[in-house]
Amino acid sequence: MSSTSSTEGHVQGRTEWVPTRDGRRLHAMVLPGPGDDTGTGTGSDIPTVVFEAGAAATRSSWALVQPAVGAWARAVVYDRAGLGLSPADPASRTMRRMADDLQDLLDHFGPGPYVLVGHSAGGPLVRLAAAGRPDRIRGLVLVDPTDEGADLLFSPLFRRAERAVLAVSLLLARLRLLGVVYGSLAKPLPEDARRDVLRDGLTVGVVRTQRAQARTYLDELSAFRGTPPELGDVPVTIISGALKGGGMNEATRRTVNAAHARSAAGAAHGKHVIAPRSGHYVPVTDPDLIAEEIRLLAFESPGGNGRPGGPPTS
Repeated sequence: MSSTSSTEGHVQGRTEWVPTRDGRRLHAMVLPGPGDDTGTGTGSDIPTVVFEAGAAATRSSWALVQPAVGAWARAVVYDRAGLGLSPADPASRTMRRMADDLQDLLDHFGPGPYVLVGHSAGGPLVRLAAAGRPDRIRGLVLVDPTDEGADLLFSPLFRRAERAVLAVSLLLARLRLLGVVYGSLAKPLPEDARRDVLRDGLTVGVVRTQRAQARTYLDELSAFRGTPPELGDVPVTIISGALKGGGMNEATRRTVNAAHARSAAGAAHGKHVIAPRSGHYVPVTDPDLIAEEIRLLAFESPGGNGRPGGPPTS
C-alpha cells in the first residue's frame, strides 16, 4: 500500500494516497470501521464501502453519509483525478479511464467484498467498475444516478445547456465567485468538510476536469443503451429524489424517476427507493436514508435474497 498520513480528528478520516496503474496518485480518506485502527477492514465478511461522487463533486459531498457507514464498516471516499486534492490526469477523462481508476483504488484496499455507492454521474462509473470484477462486489447503491434510460440526456437541448453551464461555471471560478452559486450545498456539511469544499471543491481546475469528462461522457453513456455493464447477480439499489430542483423541473424529475424505476426492475436483484426530502443532492438532504440502504444491502445474502438485520443501526 502507499503511504498514509493522519488527518487528525477529521470527520472523513485519515488521508491515504492511492497509486494508479500508470503512476498517478488519487487522494482518498478512510474511516477504518470499529475496532480496526490499521485500516485493513473490519472483517472478511463485512464489506468495505467506497463512495463515488458526481461529475464535479469531491469526496466532501459524502461527509454526511460516510461517517454513519463508518460506524460499522470501513468507509472510503476519494477524489477522482483533477477533482479535490487528486492531481489532474493528462490523458482524456473517458468513463472507461475513470472506471479503471476506481478499479485501481479497489485493488489497493484489498480483495473485498465491496459495496460501491455512486451519486449522479458517479452512478454509471461504479456500474462500469463493478462489471469488471463482479465477484468482489456485494452490491451497488446508485443515488439519483445519471441513467441512460432517460432520453432527455441525449437531446441537443440538453447538450447545449450542459455546454452553457460549463462555460458560466468556468467564468465564475476564474472570478472566484463559484462559491456564491454552489457554496450553499456545503452549508449542511460538518465544519471540516465544509472548509474542504470551499478550499478545493470550487476551483478552476475542478471545472476544467468537469469539462474534460463531459467531452465523451454522454456518448459513452449512450452506448450503455445497447450494451449495459454486465452485473450478473449483483444487487442494485437505486435511490431517486422526490422533488424538483438541482436542474430538474417537475417533468424532468418524473422522467428521471421513471428511468430509475425501469433500471431497478431490470436488475437481477433491484430495488427502487424514493428520498422524500430530496431533489438531486440526496447525499446532503437525505443522508440517513442512503446510509440505511447501504447497511441493508451490505448484509444481504450473496444471492440478493432476504435482508438480515446486520449490525445495530445505533
